[in-house]
Amino acid sequence: MGKTLNIGKMLIGGQARSSRDNQFADVLNPATNEVLDRIPLATAEDVEEALDIAREGFRIWSRTPTHERYEILMRFADLLRKHKRELAEILTLENGKPLAQAESEVDTGVRLFTGFAEMSKSLYGISAPLDAQPGLEKDIFFTRREPLGVMGAILPFNFPIDLFSHKVAPALAAGNAVVIKPSMEAPLSIIRVTELLHEAGVPGSAMQVVTGRGSVVGEILASSPKVQIVSMTGDTQTGIRVAQNAAKNLSRTFLELGGNDALIVYDDADLDLAVEHAAFGRTWANGQCCCANKRMVVQKNVAEDFTHKLIAKLKEYTMGNPMDPSTKLGPLITEKAANTVKQQIDHTLSQGAKLVYGGERVEHCFLTPAVLVDVSKDADVARDLEIFGPVLPIITFNDDAEAVEIANNSIYGLSGSVFTRNIYRALDTACKMQTGQVAINGTGLYRPDVSQFGGYKYSGLGREGLSVTLEEMTQVKNIAIRNVLS
Repeated sequence: MGKTLNIGKMLIGGQARSSRDNQFADVLNPATNEVLDRIPLATAEDVEEALDIAREGFRIWSRTPTHERYEILMRFADLLRKHKRELAEILTLENGKPLAQAESEVDTGVRLFTGFAEMSKSLYGISAPLDAQPGLEKDIFFTRREPLGVMGAILPFNFPIDLFSHKVAPALAAGNAVVIKPSMEAPLSIIRVTELLHEAGVPGSAMQVVTGRGSVVGEILASSPKVQIVSMTGDTQTGIRVAQNAAKNLSRTFLELGGNDALIVYDDADLDLAVEHAAFGRTWANGQCCCANKRMVVQKNVAEDFTHKLIAKLKEYTMGNPMDPSTKLGPLITEKAANTVKQQIDHTLSQGAKLVYGGERVEHCFLTPAVLVDVSKDADVARDLEIFGPVLPIITFNDDAEAVEIANNSIYGLSGSVFTRNIYRALDTACKMQTGQVAINGTGLYRPDVSQFGGYKYSGLGREGLSVTLEEMTQVKNIAIRNVLS
């Protein structure tokens, strides 16, 4: 039998809670399909209670001096370091990503909470001279940044701790309160992380976790007038609904949504480097990453060589128990997800592609990496079909203009990459790609903490990162002192 956990409770007002009607859902280990734990399915009344408590939590936390909030968040970062192994194991058990990747995700949380805590001490305003405007010569004018209120955050399953940190760290550092909805598939690491936040000193009213269905919890968080910030990472269709709901209250909204990122390989590229990054980018998190190369756009005269090298590289990726240090590829999040990816492969084959490697459903939630060739640039997968699994379709092109055309012929524009030894060619292509980020000679699966991360088109709204999010989590107040100068 596999390991079982016992942490599946909502955290409302600092108390571990079940739902009002005592309804639960199982959380499964995707590697074994065994039950790890169960989580409450919150009722609408549970969510409303959490939001009412959050409004009081905002009052308390926003009035907490910056230096005290800083100390609390730094204590939390220390707790993350101390509990790194525990958190990584929980994450791997519920999510299926290899343990080393889960540990890396905890490290990201440490960096982000530390970074945003440090930056909170530098949220400066301005002092503007008014004697440039006739009639205001005697006035003093300055600004200050103030928190917005309550943030409703909606998380996906694929990077729970990472995305929790990108949203919660700046929100708390700025003085906002947070109510977070984790995914139903991977909520346990978020519950445990929130317990550590409370242990560090964040009031239970200022940081709450409400588990349950998106149709209840997510719907209320996005549409409630009690919420001033809505932040969501997930699929595009859900994001559009969240934006529509948030617009009713003019809530500040951040959406990091789907992607079908192109990895362009020119004929003068280092093919071994391109193959290494293509394989890495498409298998990280078991192929379940928004900003990852999902379309391999390869110049025709090197496509055959690229394909052979790619298959050889993928054979090095050991698939199996994600708790085993030798495993580089684990299961997809659910059997439904694995079956969906398999159906998408079959659909692409029906549109003329050929499967030359992998693509086999294995027990439970496992699926072997798939390489598809002869993929038409008009096929769904070459345009708007985002496959959330380790599938590498290869689309060929003749010249640079066609490569850019293929890359841009999508509703998505999250990230992208281009491989070439010619820096002029690389920069020209990067500037023409309609994406929020382009990596040159590296996979688009690349997110430095300081980047202004986000997408073009249907890939999202707003930006996240150390360089921007803290200011986005505040609002500017102008203060004028009239007629004080002589």
